[in-house]
Amino acid sequence: MTDAVGRIVTLAVPAQRIVSLSPAGTELVFALGAGNRLVGRTTWCDYPPEARAVPSVGDGLSPNIEAVVARRPDLVLLYRSPLDQSAADHLSRLGIPAVVLEQDRLSQLGRAARLVGRLTGRDSAGDSLAAVLAGIVARPAPPAPVRLAFVVWDTPPVVIGGGSYLDELATLAGAVNVFHDLPGASASVALETIAVRDPDVIAMPRDSAGVDAGPPAFLRRPEWQVIRAVRERRVVYLVGSLFGRPTPRAELAIAELERLLKDAKP
Repeated sequence: MTDAVGRIVTLAVPAQRIVSLSPAGTELVFALGAGNRLVGRTTWCDYPPEARAVPSVGDGLSPNIEAVVARRPDLVLLYRSPLDQSAADHLSRLGIPAVVLEQDRLSQLGRAARLVGRLTGRDSAGDSLAAVLAGIVARPAPPAPVRLAFVVWDTPPVVIGGGSYLDELATLAGAVNVFHDLPGASASVALETIAVRDPDVIAMPRDSAGVDAGPPAFLRRPEWQVIRAVRERRVVYLVGSLFGRPTPRAELAIAELERLLKDAKP
């Protein structure tokens, strides 16, 4: 098989001992029915709950090669990044098949599902999941979209741009990301820029523990009151494990975002 960066990966038999170095990859393995073959994961792999019982090999974005090798994998899944591509090449030189996956959009997740499905002997499951994801992507956007801004950091303010999975989710949930024109996944902007673009709702990713913790302190600072959605407390919080990466639970994420926006819309 050919992975996301053009590397050829060959297995004599379907993989039986898998190390996943990305949360999206870990969830994908379970969704394909191969979760019992996972022998290593990153500290960030928190879904499904069964994944937490799998030994951690550390941070997936700067892999600990020795920790990965110690799990004796016959397949390693990595997220597409310069550090992970170097790690994939290192593992391949050690005789361990490594696959670099691109998982920033639902269409890319569909391709990853087919690829991992082939490498695990779960071809039908991979094809089925890819078809479901393609159907979600092909759906027409709902009318009368809510104008939305994703804020992921406060000093300086960092927002989500058109290159992010969250931007794709917004469209599918009947919203328009007011920073869709920014080509990258995220960018720093001035508070005044957010105020000028005047989103109906501010959405903020949080970990599971922080979703019900109330508004963060910075939203109470005077300078943030220039933003109408902040003044009117139209802020929603997104569970990181559901919204932080493309997953087979995309339909659930869309429905949850629709619900949150409906409750917050003026």
